[in-house]
Amino acid sequence: MKKVVSIFSSLALTTGVLAGCGPDKEATNTSGGSKQTETAENGMPPKPDKLVVWEDVKRGVALEPAIKAFEQKYGIKVEYKEVEMATKQREQLRLDGPAGTGPDVITVPHDQIGQLATEGLIREIKVDQSVLDTFTESSIKAETYKGKLYGLPKAVETPVFIYNKKLMDKAPATMDELYQFAKNFTKGGKYGFLALWDNFYFAHGIIAGMGGYVFKDNNGTLDPKDLGLNNDGAVTGAEYIQKWYKELFPKGIIGENGGSTMDGLFNEGKVAAVMNGPWAFQGMRDAGIDIGVAPMPTLPNGEHVKTFMGVKGWHVSAFSKNPEWATKLIEFLTNAENAKKRFELTREIPPVKSLINDPLIANDEGAKAVAIQSQYAIPMPNIPEMSEVWGPMATALQLVANQKAEPKKALDDAVKTIQTNIETNHSGK
Repeated sequence: MKKVVSIFSSLALTTGVLAGCGPDKEATNTSGGSKQTETAENGMPPKPDKLVVWEDVKRGVALEPAIKAFEQKYGIKVEYKEVEMATKQREQLRLDGPAGTGPDVITVPHDQIGQLATEGLIREIKVDQSVLDTFTESSIKAETYKGKLYGLPKAVETPVFIYNKKLMDKAPATMDELYQFAKNFTKGGKYGFLALWDNFYFAHGIIAGMGGYVFKDNNGTLDPKDLGLNNDGAVTGAEYIQKWYKELFPKGIIGENGGSTMDGLFNEGKVAAVMNGPWAFQGMRDAGIDIGVAPMPTLPNGEHVKTFMGVKGWHVSAFSKNPEWATKLIEFLTNAENAKKRFELTREIPPVKSLINDPLIANDEGAKAVAIQSQYAIPMPNIPEMSEVWGPMATALQLVANQKAEPKKALDDAVKTIQTNIETNHSGK
């Protein structure tokens, strides 16, 4: 759950400021290197001596082979520094960028893009269509804000169905099948299936799969004034969630400690299956559980569970003196060869279409499940107004889970609160 929380703090997201907020395009670099006279082909500006990249902590090992290859190909030195991704890079860029000591390239969760663009910290990038076609459509959508591309995706994650192979032979195809299994299995302190559906990050899959939505998507632009969290589909989804809590889920997985409780029960062999993300795989294996992983079973209405998808991407700092070469670097870091090597070293799943059926991923049960589920997933909204959604929806879902409120009433109240907070905190922005 710690990773989910970091995603949330990553999850909140005006653009017009970017046009004039970055420094000029003179080919000097942020670390003080001198301009070279050599000019690249295809209209590229002169090469800088150096580019600086901020990578997430404990991820530098995946950068090293790609950087070495880039340096050999282009003759530009690349330095990297490990800086915590979820919050530290954003905070540090606010200080180091204007001071001229910041990086050319940063990596952040996609849900921060709107806020970073609004603050003028990252810039729009231009790449060929052939580059865009490398990636899954949903991952490129995640890197887009108000119709402008602000980065290229390096890794994707989304919740999937994880089961204990000693307790469940295979993953069920439908939630109806899973419900029947859980009904028969749940007794004596053991549970057939558990999910943190009082947490909107996980509950979104059910609510959206039933027809709800956060913000209306109008041709790639999210409308914060059009909320679909209390429409008929959302209410149906909340009613379905309440059914599981009322009949099969224990009270202990509701609230702040729900995640650790669920993890503990699963790792003790007391739960046949859970809904969780790839960040949980290793802990389960370390606990001695032989896990199977699959996409989420389909809902009673025949639709897929539309889980939230998080995308980590590379972005060009608005303060970079070398935006064209910084863009060239992130194109290189995310190409199929380097994305595959990254997966080998970090197990982070690349949203590169050509790799989904590559044996390296196809033969990895967890990676394959995440790749498949990602095709049905919806990128977490990357506009700043998303920050107003998490709290009211958590309150509503906990009332639903505890059967202290009818789903319609709980969602109506949540939407009213979200609308009020958006009008108060985001009007005119």
